[in-house]
Amino acid sequence: MSDSVTLTELQLDALTELVNLGVSSAATNLSELVREEVVLSVPKAVVVTREQAIANLREHDAKRLVGIHQDFEGDIRGRALLIFPEARSMELIRALVGVELSLDDIIELEQEALAETGNVLLNGCLSTMANSLQRNLKISLPEVIHGEGSDFFRHHSAAHETVLFIYINFLVKQRDIQGFLAMILDLPSLVMLQKLLDAYIERSTGQSAAANDVE
Repeated sequence: MSDSVTLTELQLDALTELVNLGVSSAATNLSELVREEVVLSVPKAVVVTREQAIANLREHDAKRLVGIHQDFEGDIRGRALLIFPEARSMELIRALVGVELSLDDIIELEQEALAETGNVLLNGCLSTMANSLQRNLKISLPEVIHGEGSDFFRHHSAAHETVLFIYINFLVKQRDIQGFLAMILDLPSLVMLQKLLDAYIERSTGQSAAANDVE
């Protein structure tokens, strides 16, 4: 059915490769901000419904969440989100602004620090993907939101939005911070992404991805 379009294993592998390139570049930039080595990994990328995305967050005991989102538009349009369990976000902020600051000072800087983190990571991923797919994306400024899982996947009114859900592990010094990178795409954007990934695979490997397309 048309509302169940998903990515093939080959397309997901190519997408994961692109996101890996993006977060590798972002990790270098983020390490300059926190003045410590930052290791970001992309262990898994899946395409799910909004309901499944919310369930994935619940499975990771992420009840109260903080997220940074940026909208993007071009041949592909949607929203990119960087989501953390709220309890862990303070660790990230401490790494960014310094442990020597008081809790009140850290709270005051929270929005700015989170927005900067999201800007570095989301822009890094989106820009790398766009360049590799030979397309341009217009990316909005980051916004910070707090809430539960359903609050993060409520935007837009399309009936069959798809969430591209990517699990990222953040390692900053001794801090083990797990974050989630999600991209919400409408059906036309997902179909276009399939085509762009197929073209990327053919350019990169010379191997046609046509046989792996989802009908």
